[in-house]
Formats: sequence, C-alpha cells, structure tokens
Amino acid sequence: LFRSLAKLYRYEASGELSGLMRVRGFCLADAHIICADAKQAQDEVSKALDLIEYVADVFGLKRGENYSYRLSLGDRTDEKKYYKNDAAWDEGEALLREILQKRNCKFIEAPNEAAFYGPKIDVQMKNVRGKEETAFTVQYDFCMPGRFNLEYTADDGTKKQPLVVHRSSIGAIERVMAFLIEHYAGAFPVWLSPLQVAVLPVGEMHEAYGAEVHAVLKKAGVRAELWTADGLGKRIRKAKVEKVPYQIVIGDKERDATTITVEGRNDLKLEQIPLDQFITRITGEIKNRKDL
Repeated sequence: LFRSLAKLYRYEASGELSGLMRVRGFCLADAHIICADAKQAQDEVSKALDLIEYVADVFGLKRGENYSYRLSLGDRTDEKKYYKNDAAWDEGEALLREILQKRNCKFIEAPNEAAFYGPKIDVQMKNVRGKEETAFTVQYDFCMPGRFNLEYTADDGTKKQPLVVHRSSIGAIERVMAFLIEHYAGAFPVWLSPLQVAVLPVGEMHEAYGAEVHAVLKKAGVRAELWTADGLGKRIRKAKVEKVPYQIVIGDKERDATTITVEGRNDLKLEQIPLDQFITRITGEIKNRKDL
C-alpha cells in the first residue's frame, strides 16, 4: 500500500474552472494498493468503498441522498483513449459490477468514463447548480503494473504481475470542501467549523474577563476568538453572518459572577452558566461530532 497527500495540476477546458469545485491545482488524498490477483483486488475495492462510506458518514453525507455510485466503463473500440486488452476490461468491469451488486446499492453504468488503464467506481455528487462531479473514486488498474514491470514472487516460486487498486478516501481536498460548504450552506457542525466560539465582551471594562474566558476555551482545545473591535451589535451580527456556532456574551453580570451567557444557532440561549459547564457541552459535541 502506497499512500500520499500530494499536490496535482491539471489543464481544464475553457469555462470549466469554478471556485474550489474545479481548480487547476489541487491536493489529492491518494493510495495505490498492489494486489496479487483479482480476488484480492475485489476485497480491497470493497474495503475502499467501506472507507469512503465511513468518511462520507462522518461528514454527514448520506448515500442515495447526497452522493451516488457510478460504474465507469471503457470502450473496446477506442484504442486511442483506452489501453487495448479486451479480456482484462471484461474481467475488471465484471468484478466492479459484482461488488456494487453485492452491496445492494443503486448505481448507474457510464460508458466511456473509465480511466485509460481500467474501469472505476466513482462517487458522484451534484453541486448547487445541479452539475454532477466526481468526489471520490476507486479504480481497477490492469495496465500500469505491466508498463512499470511490476512483479512479485508467488507461493509456487513463479513471477507474476500484480493488479493495482487506486483509491482515494476523501478525493480532492478542495472539491470536498466545496461540497461541504454547499451542503451545510456555511453553517458547519461544531466539530467541523473553522471558528467554534466568538467571545464578545460588551465593553472595555469586560475585556479582561473576556480574555480569561478565551484563554480557558483555547486550553480546552476549542477554536475560539476574542472579538473586541466595533460595537457589540456589529460583532453579534458578524458572528451570525459568518454562522459561528456559539457566541459568548460577557457583561457586568457575567464578569461579577464569573459566569458566561451563551447564544448559539437555532435560537439556543444559556444565561449565566459556569464556563466549565459550557466546555463540557462543546467538547462533547466536538468529540461525538454532534451539532447544536
């Protein structure tokens, strides 16, 4: 197994570049699994799909609702685009089809969408404009081992050529982030949000206590910022526009009682509670990946 998180560059047709969804330079989480035979390749493809579904579930994406499978096939007549080996194409496509059928999941078959070196299973998502893009992929490669003269010594002492499974657990980082931004409309779950808490002292006389609260949150591993510039109303509006999960407002009552008042998305409000109580709540949400 060879794994990498590497920067790739790609020419795109005119008009194809679009925000983070389709870029010329992107970072890909990729792996190449060298398999002894078709049976082992089938097992590794199935495990790769298990991994992809696990990652998708962590991000709150549901199969059949937020993403779907596509079996991408080659064209035996197009020897310019696809490596010529009809028997290998037949075996690879049948193997991937069988895997999807065994998983009891809906999928479509797409002719002429394979990689040049073999068929693949693509995980497809639609962006907000309805355009379908490939987010994750698992590819069956019977071509490149031969080109690179890959060999292994089998149990019987003979030299044999392996197969390679290309798989990505999360696809292109930029594209997945674009899907997540659209999926959550910017209102990320607490665990995923770049900023989890904005600490908002009402005035200058509350900033010292606000700094103490901010320091405790940071020490607990919470992504928090202390906002003091501009009036309180502007800071509250900024937090709501940026869809920060939690705002901690600190005034006279909170400072004098060494408590905090918490406002969150979905009209949540916790008035004058101990800071450690809130830390228990938010760290639990982060650890268990639960939203507000």
